[in-house]
Amino acid sequence: MYAVIKTGGKQYRVAKDDIIEVEMLDEPKDGSVTLDHVLMVCDGATVKIGAPTVSGAKVSAKVLDQKKGEKIIVFKKKRRQNYRRKNGHRQNLTVLKITDIKG
Repeated sequence: MYAVIKTGGKQYRVAKDDIIEVEMLDEPKDGSVTLDHVLMVCDGATVKIGAPTVSGAKVSAKVLDQKKGEKIIVFKKKRRQNYRRKNGHRQNLTVLKITDIKG
């Protein structure tokens, strides 16, 4: 059984016991979170597709960690104008372990 969920503006295909990294959620470490934006649920034979979400479907997950992602370098340049800007960015992430899918 798997589901397609939406969180942080991105979509993820998840199954039970999967570990995923999503954009930061306001949950403490070792807490639990319920994701309500379920776009699709498949349990082998039947597929439920929402318009836009599947009603009554929920995905439960446990928060394993709050961390920062890899550094991304942002560099802007305009040629022949002596214009250069260098900036770095590290996105805050939440590591989730999927515990249950209810569809």
